[in-house]
This record gives sequence, structure tokens and C-alpha cells, in this order.
Amino acid sequence: MAAIDGLPPLRDVICNHGLVAKKKLGQNFLLDLNLTAKIARQAGDLSGCDVLEIGPGPGGLTRGLLAEGARRVLAIEKDPRFLPALEEISAAYPDRLQVINGDALEVDILSHLTPPIRVVANLPYNVGTELLVRWLTPKHWPPFWESLTLMFQKEVAERIVAKPQSEHYGRLALLVQWRCEAKIVLHLPPEAFIPAPKVHSAVVHLTRLAEPRYPADGAVLAQITAMAFNQRRKMLRSSLKRIGPDIEEKLMAAGIAPTARAEEISLESFCTLVREVTSGLTKKGQT
Repeated sequence: MAAIDGLPPLRDVICNHGLVAKKKLGQNFLLDLNLTAKIARQAGDLSGCDVLEIGPGPGGLTRGLLAEGARRVLAIEKDPRFLPALEEISAAYPDRLQVINGDALEVDILSHLTPPIRVVANLPYNVGTELLVRWLTPKHWPPFWESLTLMFQKEVAERIVAKPQSEHYGRLALLVQWRCEAKIVLHLPPEAFIPAPKVHSAVVHLTRLAEPRYPADGAVLAQITAMAFNQRRKMLRSSLKRIGPDIEEKLMAAGIAPTARAEEISLESFCTLVREVTSGLTKKGQT
């Protein structure tokens, strides 16, 4: 990779700029440029896309994205220590890399990107799930992005792709799979990073659906799944009793046993329950 872009190995970059990963910012560096290029390839053909990258650090994945042909990369980096190293990459790829020093939770990214847009990032562990939820819950669907190729702790990745009756199945799986195709495309051991984290990591690729997989009110789905999984060991007739006194009737109308627990219920069944609940609310509003 260094031969392709003429830039020094990442170990040299880190040494030359005196960079040290900060635990409080969730930083772990990937130094293998062959590996960062492999991650970039999981996002598909980038030649006609703008790419959003969060937390580029010393720029290993950034270089992979550019070398793999990304039309343009917008990199949001909160830590100003990395800006000189990222500027060197920008100089090697004129007009194809824009770096913004800021918080990814606050930057107006859409003013800097042109569709089609893909998101590819080794997300900082401390904000990864929050960013994912934001990208999955915009006011309007489909969202600004076509796909998300994101690195998480392995456990979070497993929660994203989990199926009913598995230990990782929960609200995150439902939120993702309601609106996306999701799969784990790469596993990474702790020793792939500097410093090595205490957990394994995995890259997840999410492709947006044109519309949600099953019709349902998103706010009600979020409410019902929150109540169900916050008390996942309880029967649904108990965990969802605040929905209304007729919750057992609604559950049975949706084809769900009132004695079932949240981890047993499929996305389709949860969406059916949402429609039963919202139908009842609509009827009450009309009387």
C-alpha cells in the first residue's frame, strides 16, 4: 500500500508525529495497510461514491479507501493530533480527501457530501452504537447513505445480525434488520490493533432497503421493543402491560402467545403487533 500512494508505513507515521492512542476516545489503530484496504473493499465499488469516514486516526483506513478508488472521502476527526498526518494523505490525493476536525455527532455532514454516499469507518468504541442508531433512525427513509461498512466490538456486531432465540438477539437486531440487509464480513483479532483491545472486533456491512421490511410505526416499534427487551425474562403479557389493558388480546391477534418472551419473537411478529396496537389507538382517536 505504501508503494501505491508513496506514503510511509503507518508505524512510521505514528512515530514521526508522536501519536499515542487515547483510551478515553476509544482509539485503537489498525497498522496493516493490506487489512485496511481489505476493509475498504467490503464496501463495494467506491469509484462513483463519496465516502464518510468517522475517526480516521492516523489514516490507515483513509488510505485504503482512497487507494481502492473512492471518488472522495470526508473524514471527521475529533482529535487534532491526527490532522498533520491526515494532511499528508490529502496532499497525496489532491481534491479527494476533506478532513474536518470536529465531533461526528455534531458536524453537518450532508453539506460536505454528494450522493451516492457510503459510510465506512473503524468507529471509536465509545460512540459507535450511538452513531449507528442515528443513521438508522432519520426523519425520512431512505437515508442519505446507501450502505454502512462499520467496525465494532465483536459482541456488538453479533447483536446487529442476531436472530430470534439467540443470546445476542435484541432491540439493535430489530432496528437494523427492519430497514437493512446486514451481515458480518470480516473478523479481526485484538493483535491487529495498537494498542490491542481486550475484545475481538468485526466488520459489519449494512445495505439499506428502499423501505422497511414490514409496515410498522417506527416510534411504536421502538417503544414496544424497548419495553419487551428491558424485561426480557418476563412474559410479554407482563412486560408490555403498560401498552394497555387489552395487551393479551393484541398479542393473540398478532399471533403471539402472551406467555412468550421477547427473545422468541421475530421482527415480522413484532411489526404485526405494532400494527395491532396502532390500529387500536386509531380507533380510540376516532370515537
